[in-house]
Amino acid sequence: MASLAEGVVDLHADLVNKYRRHAGTIERIWRTLNPAQRTACMKAGSRDGEILRHPLDFKLGNVYKFIPEWNLQDITKAGSDFFLDLLRFRATTELWDQYATGLNNGPGDHAHIVEMMEKRNLRLIERFDNCFSMFLPEPDQYGRSYSIVRQDAEIMRGLKPAIDAGLCIPQNTGDLILLRQQYLLQSLNIIIEDVLEAGSKTRAQKAPAKTKKTDTAVSDALSNLQIQDGKKKANTQLSLADLIATARDQKEVVDEHLGFLSTAPVVLARAVNHFFFSRPELVPDEKGRRLPDYLSRLLQLLEAKTVDKVYRAIILQEISNVCHHEYSRAQTVFKRILQTDMGSKWFKRVSNVYDKAGNARVAMKGKPDDLTATDPLLHYMLRLAHPDTTAAKAVDWLTRLGDLVDSHPAERARINDKEGDTLFNLAVVVGFIQDLSPVISMPSLSRKKGQIFVSRFNDLETELNALKDQVDLREFAVPIDNLLEPGMAESALQSLDKFIIEKTGTKIGFLYQDTLADCLEDLDIQYQQIKEKLEKKGEPTPFPSSTTETKEARIEQRKQKEKTRGTPSSVYEITPHAPSSIAPAQPPAKPFKVSKATADVFATLFNISEERGTVNWSAFVGAMAELGFSVLPCFGSVYKFYPPETMEVKRPLTLHRPHGSEIPRHLILVFAQRLKRVYGWNEGSFVV
Repeated sequence: MASLAEGVVDLHADLVNKYRRHAGTIERIWRTLNPAQRTACMKAGSRDGEILRHPLDFKLGNVYKFIPEWNLQDITKAGSDFFLDLLRFRATTELWDQYATGLNNGPGDHAHIVEMMEKRNLRLIERFDNCFSMFLPEPDQYGRSYSIVRQDAEIMRGLKPAIDAGLCIPQNTGDLILLRQQYLLQSLNIIIEDVLEAGSKTRAQKAPAKTKKTDTAVSDALSNLQIQDGKKKANTQLSLADLIATARDQKEVVDEHLGFLSTAPVVLARAVNHFFFSRPELVPDEKGRRLPDYLSRLLQLLEAKTVDKVYRAIILQEISNVCHHEYSRAQTVFKRILQTDMGSKWFKRVSNVYDKAGNARVAMKGKPDDLTATDPLLHYMLRLAHPDTTAAKAVDWLTRLGDLVDSHPAERARINDKEGDTLFNLAVVVGFIQDLSPVISMPSLSRKKGQIFVSRFNDLETELNALKDQVDLREFAVPIDNLLEPGMAESALQSLDKFIIEKTGTKIGFLYQDTLADCLEDLDIQYQQIKEKLEKKGEPTPFPSSTTETKEARIEQRKQKEKTRGTPSSVYEITPHAPSSIAPAQPPAKPFKVSKATADVFATLFNISEERGTVNWSAFVGAMAELGFSVLPCFGSVYKFYPPETMEVKRPLTLHRPHGSEIPRHLILVFAQRLKRVYGWNEGSFVV
């Protein structure tokens, strides 16, 4: 029952670190902000921008009973230092002292909650019988709750001194105190980031500046655009070579994304923000890509003429299991984002239940079908996150979702950046599996056979997950947007790499690269074992699903391998390197002659300065149409652009349509890099 208390202790530790590093800067910035700017900072960190207007504002339910001091009236008025005083108190005072004494020697959190229970009928929905919370000065004992199985006079006499001293109280009261502290500490942790952002002049720009552009030529270009029916795709038989090219293309997309994470602070900070603020712990409980590289290698092996039936069966089962594993991963990430955003009311965290990685289990509550008529968008999104939805079933839900957002543009705007990104990744995986199935006749998922990649990957994930609590990057990423400051992102990644080398014996990139190489080697070993058994007319020995070597031996083996490794860096390097190791296509011999509107679109895309403008999605589609491209809308936000026959490069381009009308800055980086790699385009490829 310690999760709530542990969360409060962690939040307090975060606040202490942030305040220690940024106290002077926060004070200087806050005093320069006017009431409207202060209000914007407070609302930026709250759900739907809802904040108490004054201490007795009951329109937000019980919020005013928990944290009446967190209100616009007291905090945002001109000349008020109330926020600075509150922040200083909560960041420089131990939790135990906050429990006992409040700001300016006022009532502590314990006294405040007791008063709210007596005067305003504040109650915990869940009732805990014979359960007590201990509020002791030690962080590992603060707020911990215990259940007394057998309550008798002797036990109660033993607890009496602690009860009399206010150290031991009923859990029904203790949890309310912890919730008050949690809400305040969360609010203070978040507003620090917004205050620093409001006053920083050195960090990388989070949002691009708006630029004026005309769409004069865009509408004409759009009229010539060939929008193909998504159903046409199902009637087009792809070859194995086409699928290999698609897998390679997806591998290159992942390489590019990894490159951006290591070189573009705005992309790294955004990814860390999305992952951190979608933690399962933020979901209320019941009481209150590296796979395409491996796939492309498997498909190449399958295409080889020398492969016999035995080897083919091994490869097909491995492909099937890898596809299911990748679909499960993409669905899990999509669910993680959905459960803390659009679908937050439809999930509950199961208390004290965790997976192998230590993540709290979150389950869906209610039936998505109840939303069929009232909210079809959320219905489809919940269906895609449902554990019963397989990759095959996801095709139908993605198609319905795509039809809905195309016919109702306002619905697309409800999907935020985080949901849009994960939905795109899920759709790409589903689309690849759909294309793959009729070409190679994949067998069903097997939990026993074809587990080479899955078992090795899970072993590596388990090893890395065990290290999460030991790495400390707060110096660079507290608050998270501190990664946008010069040098912070690079230093954080270098520190992480150094930590991984120390704990595992090699860089994190080589951990994944060597895992893939070992999997391909294991395929050959397994094949030889099965062949030998078949020739002897005996039963094949099951291939071991995981390694049995000790942790120490594994680390030492990696260290020895490092000494003989010829490659200076891994293709999965996380420290700064070029966004893609894939050589871009040769630039066109002559620049394209285009309209001014189209030239402006590509000039903005290829602008490498921090002040690059935004690009409207329709303007981008129109610019591509002017060049002769046709577009195939696939699932949801996945779009494929097909070049005209007159172009030398025939490869289609798969892109993620943003949920809003403007292409966000992180996607502008992606669009430009992909256009450069696939077609060789750059800022000089277009003239008016």
